[in-house]
Amino acid sequence: MRLGPYEIVAPIGAGGMGEVYRALDTRLSRTVAIKVLPPHAAGNPEVRQRFEREARAVSSLNHPHICALYDVGTQDGVDYLVMEHLEGETLGSRLSRGPLAVPEVLRYAVEMADALALAHRQGVYHRDLKPGNVMLTKAGAKLLDFGLAKLRAPAPGAGTLSSLPTQGMDLTQKGSILGTFQYMPPEQLEGKDTDARSDIFSFGAVLYEMVTGRKAFDGRSQASLITQIMSTDPPAVSTLVPAAPPAVEHIVRKCLAKDPDERWQTAADLAGELKWIGGSTPAAPAVEPAAVPERRRNWLPWAVAALAAAAALAIGFVHWRETPPKLPSARFTIALPEKAGLQWYDYATVSPDGERVAFTAWSADGRGLLWVRPLGSLAAQPLPGTDAAYFPFWSPDSRSLAFFAAGKLKRIDLAGGPPQSICDITTGAGGTWNRDGVIVFRPAQGPLHRVAAAGGESRPVSTLESGQTTHVWPSFLPDGRRFLYYAASSRAETRGVYVGSLDSKEVRKLPVARETAAIYAEPGYLLFGRGGALMAQTFDARKAALTGDSFPVAEQVAVLGSNAGVACSASANGVLVLRSGVASINIQMAWFDREGKRLGVVGEPADYSNPALSPDGKRLAVGRRDPTTRTRDIWVFDLVRGASSRLTFDPAEDMNPLFSPDGTRIAFASERKGLRNLYLKNASGAGQDEPLFESDLGTSAEDWTADGKFLVFNGTTPKTGVDLWALPLTGDRKPVLAVEGPGRQEQGRVSPNGRWIAYRSNESGRDEIFVQPFRPGSAATGKWQVSTAGGWEPAWRGDSKELYYLTDTKLMAVDVKPEGASFEAGIPKPLFDVRLASTQFRNRYVVSADGRRFLVSSGVEETGTSPFQVVTNWTAGVKR
Repeated sequence: MRLGPYEIVAPIGAGGMGEVYRALDTRLSRTVAIKVLPPHAAGNPEVRQRFEREARAVSSLNHPHICALYDVGTQDGVDYLVMEHLEGETLGSRLSRGPLAVPEVLRYAVEMADALALAHRQGVYHRDLKPGNVMLTKAGAKLLDFGLAKLRAPAPGAGTLSSLPTQGMDLTQKGSILGTFQYMPPEQLEGKDTDARSDIFSFGAVLYEMVTGRKAFDGRSQASLITQIMSTDPPAVSTLVPAAPPAVEHIVRKCLAKDPDERWQTAADLAGELKWIGGSTPAAPAVEPAAVPERRRNWLPWAVAALAAAAALAIGFVHWRETPPKLPSARFTIALPEKAGLQWYDYATVSPDGERVAFTAWSADGRGLLWVRPLGSLAAQPLPGTDAAYFPFWSPDSRSLAFFAAGKLKRIDLAGGPPQSICDITTGAGGTWNRDGVIVFRPAQGPLHRVAAAGGESRPVSTLESGQTTHVWPSFLPDGRRFLYYAASSRAETRGVYVGSLDSKEVRKLPVARETAAIYAEPGYLLFGRGGALMAQTFDARKAALTGDSFPVAEQVAVLGSNAGVACSASANGVLVLRSGVASINIQMAWFDREGKRLGVVGEPADYSNPALSPDGKRLAVGRRDPTTRTRDIWVFDLVRGASSRLTFDPAEDMNPLFSPDGTRIAFASERKGLRNLYLKNASGAGQDEPLFESDLGTSAEDWTADGKFLVFNGTTPKTGVDLWALPLTGDRKPVLAVEGPGRQEQGRVSPNGRWIAYRSNESGRDEIFVQPFRPGSAATGKWQVSTAGGWEPAWRGDSKELYYLTDTKLMAVDVKPEGASFEAGIPKPLFDVRLASTQFRNRYVVSADGRRFLVSSGVEETGTSPFQVVTNWTAGVKR
């Protein structure tokens, strides 16, 4: 009932290596916690020596988030420690009710990591870090039992796991023997030496449980649990808590690395990273003000004045942080990574704080990646998981990047972690991100959409006017509510740069050149392209009004293909990044066999799209953009003689050619009347273009059935979005639905036997290839998913017994049984790797009737001198 001056009041907890009691310190009249060695441990001289040595070490740990050690004593052969008595609950008890909110996780994690950092500097390693050894109090997290985890009962043999560190009161509960193992690093389980990095592994397991509410490692037996810790990784945090910051995922993964050398090497670095994610260190608890003696009250006015001055300095510092200082004026080129190449859609964008530049480029191993280079560094680093990325843009805090890839709008945090999908897209063309976490972007041909940066369903935020075909390249103005965008239109009066708003449907057209989109640049300019030059004009962002005359900033700036994007960006502190020269689209159409061996090319490199073979395989129809007029027309290649001829001549966009089954006519889509409509033309080029079908669906030609009865096209309806339609080529030519469903159904291809239609759909959350019976106007009687890990652009072999489709990097083939009442498909298998031209066009390949040859549209890279130019303090060097 009494140990020295301490009166035992009540038991708190007991375990294999210790018993803890609440006690009263009779000298100071304060409540303390006393831990004593149980008899079976106290009788071991080595254990008692270690107990005293560890107690002295822990007594040196003076930290607000470590349970303080007050005293060490011995009475009547009983060794005991006197510790701070804490009011609250253990983290383990709190986690029994579910995961913590992210702000709570970051606060407690920073406190725990700071505590570990101090202990490690003093040479003390916890070795038993787990939720049961973390107390949550009003003052924050407190770590318990430092150093005692090294205590073990006599072991029956070296390297065994028969002894356990100190446990809580739930030691005897079913399965509790697994509790300690669940947080042990592999080296501790193997009986090897442990160090600070061992605590970091345990910290990662605790952090994982705080975020997800689930243990990182679990098993029905000791053996299965040990196997998990030694050889497997826990499920990704993002799969359990999609809203968790990706940077937290990165921290957890690095903590839980099996090899200590691959973990965070110090708890101090870990704490710093957590503080960066949280934006600041946790606030200290409030202190009740003490009474001020009379003789010191005369100093109060001076103290108030000093505090006011400090506040003014703090406000100035915050303002400086929000508006970075101007850098000296300078110009330099960003070197491309070794053996890297560029395509027309690769461009660079500077972070809002002016410290980093992100760009897309093809790596030496043939992957298109997103790269980031700090301006203070000479080398750019690729971001893992960003294959096929294009058109990146920054978050307002410069900590994250959004980009388009593989049918998704994605984001990646620079602090680490894999990219996270935000929403589905078809052909992205520019995006912008405001301080409220709203992203405005172009997901497909049509209006702009808005979506939460955390992910979710997107919805339209702009409305097409008469003649307009799409809105692209949005850019937020400083208020974060209004944004600039470019409207592409077949009518000059509705083409150009507009100001839209998240809060209103009202738009305003700006009187600037109609050639390119425009971006806002501090301290008040609009940047846009004209005649190949980058121009600037003063702009009042509050009134959305231009003043004065425009003036040149750079002699050449690239325009990103047909989307009129001006390849430049500007930071808040005057850093300008642009792609100089002409970013022309160069595509080479080349034949490959089934093993990927290149057999030959068709035509010279040019801006090609949507190739289509004639039924006899002797001709190729393709869309081709004129680099001067920047409009697309239909061209026909004679594959036997190697000659080519132009088929259409209208100044509007003509695209998506399809040969009729007898090869005499070509159907195509054209924007010559505003929205895309369908037309016919004699394949020889003779005669006039014949209107085939006009509507407000915004049609794109997809396929012509082998029997010549139907033309399949996609069109947009308010009810379900993009669906596939079948246009009868006889009678009244009234289209009927062929494939209908949620999301987007497009790229429809009818099997040569006319029984099935393969198509791409995003109804499952990502693009996949489906097949269903082709029965225009009738409800589908079945549907089969053919692809297993994403896919688009299906195509059939001439006998309907093999189906092909694309993934990010491969051409896939699937054996099918097209006869019978039910469709049967085999397991998809890759044929060969493909290096596609871009993500902007469909029909990037065609297949010969016998399935032996494939014509693939591959991008031609630009290599050599880098076109990415950086100008700091760009306004200082302009000539008006």
